[in-house]
Amino acid sequence: MIDTLGLIFISIGLGLNIIGCLGLVRLPDVYNRLQSGVKCVTVGTSNILLGALLMEGFNSIGMKILVCTVFLIFTAPVAAHALMRGARRCGVKMCKESMVDQYEE
Repeated sequence: MIDTLGLIFISIGLGLNIIGCLGLVRLPDVYNRLQSGVKCVTVGTSNILLGALLMEGFNSIGMKILVCTVFLIFTAPVAAHALMRGARRCGVKMCKESMVDQYEE
């Protein structure tokens, strides 16, 4: 039962990672790409790690998986914010279809 639940979480995580990769290819500018990539990959990779934790159990490897998951959840959005802020400061413009630019004011 636990192995099946772990495989379900891993499958959901892989699906979300694929959606994040498609967002990197399909979206028009760096800001949209970063948002899509980081959001899907953070949740997707967390699901994969959670599935691995369920399959492995709470031993030394499971604790390492748990630490990696917490580290990923806290650092990926911060890194994306730093990249977006750096792109904004370097003058990278938003795509024409973007409706609101609150930093332009």
